[in-house]
Amino acid sequence: MLVKDWMTPAPLTISPNTAVLEALKLLKERGFRRLPVVDGATLVGIVTDKDLKDAMPSKATTLSVWELNYLLAKLTVQEVMAHPVKTCVASDTLEQAALIMQANKVAGLPVLDKAGALVGMLTITDVLGAFTQVLGLKEGGVRLTIEMTDLPGSLIQAAEAIKPANIVSVATAGHQNGLRKFVIRATGEQAEVLAQRLQAAGIHVLDVQ
Repeated sequence: MLVKDWMTPAPLTISPNTAVLEALKLLKERGFRRLPVVDGATLVGIVTDKDLKDAMPSKATTLSVWELNYLLAKLTVQEVMAHPVKTCVASDTLEQAALIMQANKVAGLPVLDKAGALVGMLTITDVLGAFTQVLGLKEGGVRLTIEMTDLPGSLIQAAEAIKPANIVSVATAGHQNGLRKFVIRATGEQAEVLAQRLQAAGIHVLDVQ
């Protein structure tokens, strides 16, 4: 799966000179949590709802209403945005983008094309949506975690034992001490007795849901 298949294309953007109050209004109206900041066609920053709210004066301020309004009218996104920006490319795999998010502790990435132009936004919500699809969560059936010897052909053995049920998703959960865990979801004929068939085939079943 590629980033371009899960990102929000043509995202809403703002300029560095946008007032903080205007940016907050846009986020609230559109239901977003972050906005890319562009200068012309160039991505120069990103701002989140937290960045904007943190820039607002404290309720304990001694400034008058007039002074507050004057200061807020002058406060622009450029003064509170994060830059340089962590980004990904539309042709990146979703795993690569997820690693960038994890390494940099960010929940959203502007997506660029190969020429460096902004073409989308990818958020942690998009990544989670892809994750649930890969694991076949919405397809129902039976979910099993099995542990097998980490050797070529091991998964074929499991697939044979699962017949006549239909495998809708398979994911590996890493390996340790020569063993590898697999998370398998299957539906259809005799899916309710999958665990018994796998165990009868000598496969260690760790979990059934």
